[in-house]
Amino acid sequence: MKRVLDTNAYVAMRRGEPQVVELVRDADSLVFSLVVVGELLFGFYNGSRSQQNTAELETFLAQPGVDLRYPTWETAERFGKLSTNLRRAGTPIPTNDIWIAAQTMEVGAEVVTFDAHFEHIAGLPARVLHA
Repeated sequence: MKRVLDTNAYVAMRRGEPQVVELVRDADSLVFSLVVVGELLFGFYNGSRSQQNTAELETFLAQPGVDLRYPTWETAERFGKLSTNLRRAGTPIPTNDIWIAAQTMEVGAEVVTFDAHFEHIAGLPARVLHA
């Protein structure tokens, strides 16, 4: 199974959260969204361990089986359609999460997250975890 880690899943993995660690171990590959990188860097820059956290992220991204993905035109098209559908259904979710969902769908993966609002996205394989 190919998996995408949402920002909160990456943080949980780094903290050793067993359910996330197991899903990462069981994955055939991990696709990592540049949007998640941006969210993480925002958090790192606002924390007291910015350099250490950034270095750990860079080490993680350099591992075999971890594929850093940039948004593409297809990602943007999916984002636009998903955003429209969510708004029309009255279930908007945070913008960055729509980008993450769009990339997840583009690469045919499952998103791992603690955010239940991903379940509002029709056709998105989502593994919603509970703390």
